[in-house]
Amino acid sequence: MTCKTSTSGSCGDRPQKAMRMPPWLRRPLASDKRFFSTTGLVDDLGLFTVCKAANCPNRQECYSAGTATFLILGETCTRNCRFCNIHPGQTAAPSPDEPERVAKAARTLGLRHIVITSVTRDDLEDGGAGHFARTITAVRMALPQSSIEVLIPDFQGNEQALRTVMDAAPHVINHNVETHPALYSRVRPQARYEQSLELLRRVHAAGGTAKSGLMVGLGETDDQVREVIRDLHAAGCSIITIGQYLPPSKEHHPLDRYVTPEQFEAYADYGKSLGVRHVFSAPLVRSSYQAGSFVQPGA
Repeated sequence: MTCKTSTSGSCGDRPQKAMRMPPWLRRPLASDKRFFSTTGLVDDLGLFTVCKAANCPNRQECYSAGTATFLILGETCTRNCRFCNIHPGQTAAPSPDEPERVAKAARTLGLRHIVITSVTRDDLEDGGAGHFARTITAVRMALPQSSIEVLIPDFQGNEQALRTVMDAAPHVINHNVETHPALYSRVRPQARYEQSLELLRRVHAAGGTAKSGLMVGLGETDDQVREVIRDLHAAGCSIITIGQYLPPSKEHHPLDRYVTPEQFEAYADYGKSLGVRHVFSAPLVRSSYQAGSFVQPGA
C-alpha cells in the first residue's frame, strides 16, 4: 500500500532512489485572480502565512478560495525541525499591532473560520501565548460570528501559557504531534511526544476541542501510525489530520515512502473505529486545510 523511495525501509539519511511524484500529489499552478488578490492583501498588511512560509501544496487552492492560515510572531523559528520549511534563526520582538492587522485581513476576506498559527518562540517567557490571546480577541471583535482555530506550539510544557490561550476561548486548539515518538530524535529533536500529548489532554480536560495531526512518509510504519492515532484518541482529540510528508529540500529529512490514497482511507477508518469524531486523512491534507469543515461558526 506504499510507494517506497529508499533502498531500504529505514528512515536514515542514506542516499535514496529518486521516485517520480505520484499523480495524486500533483497540483495545478495558480491562475485565479483571487489568488493574487489574497496574496496582495496579505503582503499589503505586512502579514505572513504558513501557506507560503511552509510551501504548502494547497496554497493555490486556498488563496484562490480567499482563505489563508495566518502566521504570527514573525517568520523565523527558534527551533530547527528537520521536516519544516520555516527558517530557524534570530527572532524579532512581536509586533504589537499584528493582532489588529490579522483581524483586518480576516474581515476583508470575509472568513467564516479563521486559523492562526505561529513560529515557535522559545525566546519569549510565555512562548507567545499572550500574543495569541490578543490576536484571538482582535479577530473575534472583527468577526464575532466566525469561528477561530489556533495551531499552537508546545510552550515548553508551560501550563500557564496554555491557560492564557484557552482563556481567550478559541473554538479549536490544535497542536501537532507530527510523527511517531521513535522518530523524534531525527525529525523533531527539540520537542517531546509526551509533552505534546499532555498539552492535548489539558485542552480536552478543560472542555476545549483538541485537534492534532501527523505526517506519513518520514520512516514510520503503518502500525506506528495506528499507535499515534490511539494515543491522540486517548488524549481526547476529536479531530485528527494525516497527510503526506513532502521534503521542502534535499537538506531536510528524507522522504521514506509515498502513501497511497487507499492507505490514507484505512487510517481514517481506523481512527473512526476508535471513536474519533473527525479523521481527515488524505495525501494533501495539512493541519489547516478545509479546517472550517469540522467547526460550526458561532458555536
